[in-house]
Amino acid sequence: MADKLRIGIIGCGGIANGKHMPSLTALKKDVELVAFCDLVEEKTLKARKDYGTESSKIYSDYRKMLEDKSIDVVHVLTPNRSHADISIDALGAGKHVMCEKPMAKTAADARRMVAAARQSGKKLTIGYQHRHKPESIYLKQIIDRGDLGEIYYAKAFSVRRRGTPTWGVFLNEFEQGGGPLIDIGTHSLDLTLYLMDNYKPKMVVGTKYKKLTNPDCANPWGPWDEKRHTLEDAAFGFIVMENGATVTLEATWSLNTIEPIQEGSCALHGTRAGAQCKNNEVSVNKDDLGRLISIYPDLKAKGAAFYEGIQETPSITEAQRWIQAVKTGTDPLVLPEQACVVSEILEAIYTSAEKGQPVYFK
Repeated sequence: MADKLRIGIIGCGGIANGKHMPSLTALKKDVELVAFCDLVEEKTLKARKDYGTESSKIYSDYRKMLEDKSIDVVHVLTPNRSHADISIDALGAGKHVMCEKPMAKTAADARRMVAAARQSGKKLTIGYQHRHKPESIYLKQIIDRGDLGEIYYAKAFSVRRRGTPTWGVFLNEFEQGGGPLIDIGTHSLDLTLYLMDNYKPKMVVGTKYKKLTNPDCANPWGPWDEKRHTLEDAAFGFIVMENGATVTLEATWSLNTIEPIQEGSCALHGTRAGAQCKNNEVSVNKDDLGRLISIYPDLKAKGAAFYEGIQETPSITEAQRWIQAVKTGTDPLVLPEQACVVSEILEAIYTSAEKGQPVYFK
């Protein structure tokens, strides 16, 4: 494999410009963005101008891009509905694939992606960047060291007081498959299962609501068209794992709560200690010498006057880890089998909410 990985971008919209392309550009020694694909030509032209070179190619049909045998890696950054088909085609074309979260619109599609990755022998990962936050990395280290003991209860939450996205296809159920549960709840659930290292669900009970219908309810992105917004604004899940552990999940775009925004957050409760990852801060609680204590690790890169240290965003750390896995032939941090379980649980919550009964896993 060449020193620089040649990368193609499929989908040049918001998540591509806000996360993937800037992060990959920061890794100039290791990667080169050689192709951009989108149904809207203006987006590909802008992407090439901002992140590519004059020789970078542009496409409107991703299948044409996949015919380029010189491309090593493809990032799939399209609406949820097309994640599976594009990723499977890319794997079949011999490309390593980073697919943005959630893995797929349906659990069946997620399972197809896992099978395609295994059959192709290429790497597939999903863009769960909250695993790459400094607080998540720290928590994983102390959990693996045994500091929390057996984690038997956890709370995963992505709660916005107001924050309904009104642009793109976020309110399009056909394209996305759901509202805040599949949009931001997926991040918190992934992070929680990863920290617990528990991917064996037994039973799920779910509820969902569409209650805050006033389009002028102080939404930061402005009002929405009620005819277009048919998705839930809040969803909740109660998940029992095979080993008896319990996970609760809260995901909202709009909720009448006094709490500030909390995304990609979780609380973990073990036999030795508890921990919380919330609003980019981490805390550990335990008993010591007959006293209850709380620990707040300082994870900011600093230590010298006038110097804040080398700052890296979770998206850059995610890109570094992904590219390193491809170059060294090691497993990516987010395994497709793990992301598939997340999709299966999300779908079970939706199914339970619609049928009004528990969903059991075989």
